[in-house]
Amino acid sequence: MNRTKRMLTVAMASVAAALLVPVSLPTEAYSAPAPAPAADKTMSQIYRERGKADVEFQKVPPFKIFDNVWYVGPGYVSCYVITTSAGLILIDAAEEPAMVQHVADSIQKAGFNLRDVKHILISHGHIDHWGGIDRMRELTGAPVWATEEDWQLIEQTASRNSKDGGPPPRAPKRDRIVMDGATLTLGDTTLKLYKTPGHTPGVTSIEFTVFDNGRPHKAYYSGGLGGRDGVRGFEQALASVERVKQMPGIEVYFANHGWNPGTDYPNGLIFERAAKLKERKAAEPHPFVDPASWQENLRRTEMRVRRGLDEERQKAAAAPAAK
Repeated sequence: MNRTKRMLTVAMASVAAALLVPVSLPTEAYSAPAPAPAADKTMSQIYRERGKADVEFQKVPPFKIFDNVWYVGPGYVSCYVITTSAGLILIDAAEEPAMVQHVADSIQKAGFNLRDVKHILISHGHIDHWGGIDRMRELTGAPVWATEEDWQLIEQTASRNSKDGGPPPRAPKRDRIVMDGATLTLGDTTLKLYKTPGHTPGVTSIEFTVFDNGRPHKAYYSGGLGGRDGVRGFEQALASVERVKQMPGIEVYFANHGWNPGTDYPNGLIFERAAKLKERKAAEPHPFVDPASWQENLRRTEMRVRRGLDEERQKAAAAPAAK
C-alpha cells in the first residue's frame, strides 16, 4: 500500500511539472509515506530525515510564498528565489547532481529562465547548501556571493576527498565577498546582508521586504542560527542571536532548512505553513507572517545556544592540557 501511495505521489508531481503548474504544492506532497514511526513528525522533519538519497521524494514542486519569493529547493534543504524588476536572486542550490538539477528545473517550472538569475548567494559553507552552486553558476552565468570566512571553508572542503572516499566535490571559485552590513540591490529590490557566525564562521543572513498582494512585510532569512565546532562557534552563535534580537519589526522568517534536530519552529515551519497557504482564504492572514513565532524562536534559540556553550566550556575544561 505504501509503495502504491508513493508511486501515486511521484506520478502526480510529474504531471504537475509537465503542466508547469507554478504555485500549487499538491496535498499529496504532504501525505507522502514516511518511515515509521512518523505520527509525531512534521513534513519538514520527514523531508530532512529522508535526505538527498531519496531523490524522487525530495522533488518538492516549486511554490510561491509571497509576490516576490518562491521556494525552489528540495525538501531537505531550502532554496529560495527572490524576484525583482531586473531579474532573480537565488539563495543556495543544494547539491550535485540530482538536487541541483531539481533546483534548476524548479526555477523553470515556476516560469522563469535560468538566465534571469543575476546573483547567487551561499548561505554558509556546508556542502548541502553550496554543492550545486558551481553547476548553477554555469547554467545562469550569475556571480556567486559568500563571506570571506566561508569561502575559505568551501575551499578547504574542496581540497580533500569526500567523506565516502570519492574525489573532492565540485566547488565554485571564489567570486564576490559578502561584507557585513552591506546591501545588494537588483532593480526595485535591496537586500541587507549580515554576517552572523556560529553555525559556520561566516554565515550569511539577509533582511529584506516581501509583499503579500502588494502589502509589505519585513523578512529575515537566516543562513544558520545554531552553534557548532566548540566554544568559539557557540560564542559566535550567541553573539549573533543577541544581534538578531535587536532587529526590530521582523514578521517573516525564512529558514535554511525546514527542520533541524532539536530546533522545532513554533507552529511549524516551511511545509507546515505552505500547507496552510495552499488552503488560505482571501480574507485570512498569511501563514508565513508570524512575528510572535519569530520572537519565540529567538527565545528558544538563545536558550539552546547558551546551553550548548555551557556544555562546550565544560568539555574544554575537562580536556587534558596539550603538552
